[in-house]
Amino acid sequence: MNQNQTFAIFLFLFHLVPAQQKEYKIPDSLKNKSYDYLDDMAYGLKDSSKATIYLYSFLQKAKNEKNWKEIANGYSNLSNQSSDKLTIIYADSTIYAAKKTNDNILIGSAYLSKGIAYYSLKQHNYALDNYIIAHSYLATTTDKYLIYKLMYNIALVKYYLGYYDEAISLLKQCVSYFKNENPRAYLNSLHFLGVCYNKIGNYGLSSETNILGIKECKKLNIPEMEVYYIHSQGINDYFKQNYASAIKNIEYSIKELKEKKDFGNESVGYFYIGKSYWKTEKYETALPYLKKVDQLFNTKGYLRPDLREVYEILINYYKAKDNPEIHLYYVDQLLKADRMLNETFKYLVGKINKEYYTQELLIDKENLKRELFIKNYKYSVLIGFTSIIFSGFIIVTHRNLRNKKIYKKRFEELMLEINDSKDKSKTKEKKEKPIMLDINSETVAIILKLLDKFENEKKYLDRDWKLSTLSAFFNHNPTYLSAIIHHYKDKRFNQYINDLKTEYIISLLYSNKLVRKYNNKALAEEVGFSTTERFAKAFKKKTGISAAYFIEQIKKEDTTLN
Repeated sequence: MNQNQTFAIFLFLFHLVPAQQKEYKIPDSLKNKSYDYLDDMAYGLKDSSKATIYLYSFLQKAKNEKNWKEIANGYSNLSNQSSDKLTIIYADSTIYAAKKTNDNILIGSAYLSKGIAYYSLKQHNYALDNYIIAHSYLATTTDKYLIYKLMYNIALVKYYLGYYDEAISLLKQCVSYFKNENPRAYLNSLHFLGVCYNKIGNYGLSSETNILGIKECKKLNIPEMEVYYIHSQGINDYFKQNYASAIKNIEYSIKELKEKKDFGNESVGYFYIGKSYWKTEKYETALPYLKKVDQLFNTKGYLRPDLREVYEILINYYKAKDNPEIHLYYVDQLLKADRMLNETFKYLVGKINKEYYTQELLIDKENLKRELFIKNYKYSVLIGFTSIIFSGFIIVTHRNLRNKKIYKKRFEELMLEINDSKDKSKTKEKKEKPIMLDINSETVAIILKLLDKFENEKKYLDRDWKLSTLSAFFNHNPTYLSAIIHHYKDKRFNQYINDLKTEYIISLLYSNKLVRKYNNKALAEEVGFSTTERFAKAFKKKTGISAAYFIEQIKKEDTTLN
């Protein structure tokens, strides 16, 4: 057992000890050192057992000072330099500490880091779960770097799931942003963009991207990234049927990928080397590479949907060789692979299974249907199709005209409501509500006064009111508050808050020409909606029209009020 493994086990056991027993003694020489010094030393000794002394001194210093932000950073540093078993444990501790700061950027970053840790372990479901949580925090911030970092990692998941066009759209944005912000992130984004081009069959653009990537690695002095572009180009060569070049490039890249412990790309490399030899009918040479894909599946649990083909090749090979024992082994492995993929990729596995088990039957069926269609139904189907299109056009046109009338009428009603509210001579008749028998009348009167004050002072514009927070603000029972709002306002709590916000923004749009230039995101922020989507839904529910339509119509009214 080497020094790194020994220290890793010590840290693992140390982390499991109860909190009150966890104090680590900082060496005397490091007691007065700054966080920056400890961080720089740990980074300079990265992947060395000596780095852990600085990492743990950093963390203990933060704990001694009860500095939750630096505690989070300390656990994050440990997570980045720990073994597979420890990295998730430290990621959880990072999240715990980050939440103590109430800093959405730090919390979002912690969840993002945990997602990346899971992705490096190829546990994609868990990775995506944490990316989604990270998004809920980062979406409320203006930290562009973290937002684009999250976008990049979401793109990787989409790539893994086979949604290549969506991944390409995200990666193009990442390349554009990171080019002038972060060289390493720029090269990572560019690399996966080239990989996605390969997946959609644009091998020319994939090669151009790989060549550009290698040039950029040299220009930016990041030589360690070149291996990924060479690996990507090798796979691209396979699809261009340049099998010798594919084998050469991928073989060159695999040694370095193994040193980086990148078993995912290592497995993909073995697969395409094996396939290249298979295409050139060097079956015995191909077999060891294809079997290494299976070995990594057994040891690391990693298998991408496209790598599943390795089992089809091996099953057919050993079936032809009349070797039932090995044939049965790979059938069992294929079933195991399908179970694993089915848990992670319900959509893709359904597609793959369909192609694998019923491909020939489906092809025969479709050919027969096509022949019958051409022979017997071509003209009638064409006429029917034309009729459907025309009918659809009429229906859509009619619906649009009807909706325009409805929207126009609803807009006019809103304008009347606004004008009536401004006309002091017109007073709304309030319907008397029956007394609530199940709540003390004094309590009802107090809460109604508090609600009036809440509305008059426009407190409802604050972000994220919940029944629990408003009842705490009023210092009254949430059950009573909910019942009183429902009884006297004829609304559930959320609708009550949303309607107040919506009524305010309608009034603001009517009176303030500048606000009419806002987009939905800015309008949502103006009245304290937590997301743009919630604002849009609330506005539509309250008014029956969209905010964009309301603004468009009010501009046409050419209101002179400011």
